Amino acid sequence: MSDKIVLAYSGGVDTSVAIKWVPEKYKMEVITLTVDIGNVPDLDAIKKKAENMGVKQAIVIDARETFIKDYCWPALQANALYEGTYPLATALGRPLIAKLLAETAKKYGAKAVSHGCTGKGNDQVRLDVGINTLAPELKIIAPAREWGMTREETIQYALKNKIPIPATKKNPYSIDENLWGRAVECGILEDPWNEPPEDAFVWTRSPDKTPTKATYIEIDFEEGIPVGLNGEKLDGITLLEKLNKVAGENGVGRIDHIENRLVGIKSREVYEAPAAVVLIQAHQALEEMTLTKQQLRFKQNVSVEYSDLIYNGLWFSAMHQDLAAYVLSTQRFVTGSIRVKLWKGVSMVVGRKSPYSLYSFKLATYDKEDIFDPSHAVGFIQLWGLPTKTQVQLQPVMEKNSSLNSMKVKKKNIK
Repeated sequence: MSDKIVLAYSGGVDTSVAIKWVPEKYKMEVITLTVDIGNVPDLDAIKKKAENMGVKQAIVIDARETFIKDYCWPALQANALYEGTYPLATALGRPLIAKLLAETAKKYGAKAVSHGCTGKGNDQVRLDVGINTLAPELKIIAPAREWGMTREETIQYALKNKIPIPATKKNPYSIDENLWGRAVECGILEDPWNEPPEDAFVWTRSPDKTPTKATYIEIDFEEGIPVGLNGEKLDGITLLEKLNKVAGENGVGRIDHIENRLVGIKSREVYEAPAAVVLIQAHQALEEMTLTKQQLRFKQNVSVEYSDLIYNGLWFSAMHQDLAAYVLSTQRFVTGSIRVKLWKGVSMVVGRKSPYSLYSFKLATYDKEDIFDPSHAVGFIQLWGLPTKTQVQLQPVMEKNSSLNSMKVKKKNIK
């Protein structure tokens, strides 16, 4: 009996080709594992497709609740945006898939696992590092990293071998999507000068086709986690689905940027993430009300490190545990409601309230309710500026000369 291998199967081009290629190359029996972390159009069709290609065990796991609770919400609490732009939808899904691959391999006695990642992408790192951390005894086979075929050649291989695939020469996009976002690659998008065509987008409308009247929504948070939309308590799956729909209808959530991949190259990336974009924006606004200046400033640094950690495939590291503990501590009072205006591809926070708000109307107002004592300002200013005043009196001052190209020291006479 041949050894078994568990293939992370999405039904896309590379993993569909891998079902045939792996047994030819390695003489192993393929078990497919399809992980539902949201927006998989037809799980039954994917399972049947694998079975029709000769797979004896085609496993499907609904991991949506786990994905939201253990991956999306912690990332939201950290305001995780890679390079300040990308909500990390694909990157967040990979450690969960790696974990389920390892567990499935152990359950079915497989000696290896496989995935459809290429040799120049980030996902190969995320999956390989995750698997090597959780189950180092497993062999990892990445066919798309080995077979040396171009995208077009891979499609041709599929057509030649009568493998049903979703991509064609006319529609060459590579798609990855889950509840937190949708990534679109390949084809015309690889030239950064080309504007993404409308057929690349599915979740979001073009801003010129959105409603002329603005849409207002209210999001309720408890300890940094969204729990309600427009006054209705919702579970995570329903909340994300509804928010993706309403924000997408208003053109919110399109992302087009040049990204620095972990493997050292720059790539043009196009994403749709309506719910993630709105939620992170709303969460940040609520933190502005409930965290001190020092907490906010330091958390910004933590958010950068946290985002890089997710992007770089280090979810199962001790560093992640350390950062997550800090982030969780900051969320103790991040409870309240945020009102957001959606209009023509833009989301704007227009209202916020919290029972733990550090904003005081009586301190901020200039009206008769004002309780701030301006007489305290004079002494405060004197003490605040004392270090600067002292330094200027006792140390040389740098001055620009008339050419503005160099600096010279103007020394003071000190007795």
